Amino acid sequence: MEQTHVVTCFLRNRGEVLLLRRSAEVGSYSGLWGAVSGHAEGDPDAAAREEIAAETGLLDACTLARTGVTFEFEDPDLDTRWVVHPYLFDCERRDADTDWETAESEWVSPTELLRRETVPQLWTSYSRVAPTIREIAEDVEHGSAYLSVRALEVLRDRAGSFVVRAPPRGADGERRSRERASDNWTALSVLAEKLLEARPSMAVVGNRVNRAMATAADDRTPAAVERATSEEIDRAFRADERAAENAAEEIRDDTVLTLSRSGTVLDALDAADRVFVAESRPAREGVAVAEALAERLGPANVTLHTDAAVAHVLATEAVDAVVVGTDAILPDGRVVNKTGTRAAALAAAREGVPVYAVAASDKVPTGDEAFLEDGDLDAVYDGEADLQVVNPTFDVTPADCVSGVITERGTLDGEGISEVVEELRDLSAWRA
Repeated sequence: MEQTHVVTCFLRNRGEVLLLRRSAEVGSYSGLWGAVSGHAEGDPDAAAREEIAAETGLLDACTLARTGVTFEFEDPDLDTRWVVHPYLFDCERRDADTDWETAESEWVSPTELLRRETVPQLWTSYSRVAPTIREIAEDVEHGSAYLSVRALEVLRDRAGSFVVRAPPRGADGERRSRERASDNWTALSVLAEKLLEARPSMAVVGNRVNRAMATAADDRTPAAVERATSEEIDRAFRADERAAENAAEEIRDDTVLTLSRSGTVLDALDAADRVFVAESRPAREGVAVAEALAERLGPANVTLHTDAAVAHVLATEAVDAVVVGTDAILPDGRVVNKTGTRAAALAAAREGVPVYAVAASDKVPTGDEAFLEDGDLDAVYDGEADLQVVNPTFDVTPADCVSGVITERGTLDGEGISEVVEELRDLSAWRA
């Protein structure tokens, strides 16, 4: 039996993946749905990118999100043992320019793989790169809005896998269907609870999972959960986009200072005239922000600097506003964000520069406690001296140092935040 290495690449955009139906001109599995794929002789990583470029023209819009564990399966009809290398890429656009290998293409929920006629083991390939609770808990590169969508995807994918199971047969089929529905709801509830615990510092993860489960609680079925999570993913993107639009109006043509990485803030900064970006040690995610802004605004309008230089920049440059994301907007107006935000806000207050936190209102936690995570100590010091090291990931900025919290609902004051808290508290009733 011939052994053939292939790559299977899923492109993800707004929680959906690109499916390609193979044309009659391909050598195998014509007419079936698949992902971007092709032979991988030698270097699968390079082959994955080559296939994305050739089959979709979207390589410049793709960022590798995850590489899955390679697996094998045999197809006796083709006398072939396939060795599959799965990949997942986040894709900024959907305008795929397909080639002769594809008869049609469609962006769909990954659970649609379970309902269509696909190439063999396509769901297995996706499962190797699909988001997991562990990925959400350990991710130190992405912001809370991004991780909230990943959490919803975990819940949606599990619910979808329950939906497609064949119903029980026989005289007692109805009773067993009810029992299965109850067991499935219990399993999904346990999964949702684990997602709530994965990142307690990121209120948006819990609030969005709670909203999806609350929406599905009347039916208490996997189909209801799959539907609710898909709707919540779409709602999440729309809320983040609206918050970015509101922030953009506030800072249009201004000179702005920012730190860390927030996708919502990054979109808002397109409206700025000039941006100073703190590098945000130890992970230095501000560097990627500066690089992205340099492409959008032009290199002359973006300045990258050390975290220690924030106060100096605010004192010596004509900065109109400090704009940051936030992982939590506490009910009393305090803001939890990447370490360095508090220092920047205090320095801004000294210079009379307003500070705006930008986020969807789902980032308001329902409790008063601030959950602050610590980073890897080796990122600060990995030497041999006997000394104490701290590496706090988040800090808390006092409410009186924040000029406004800009959300999809507009700029919230204390009363507005209190109203959001009450709404979000009601969402947790599904756990009762």
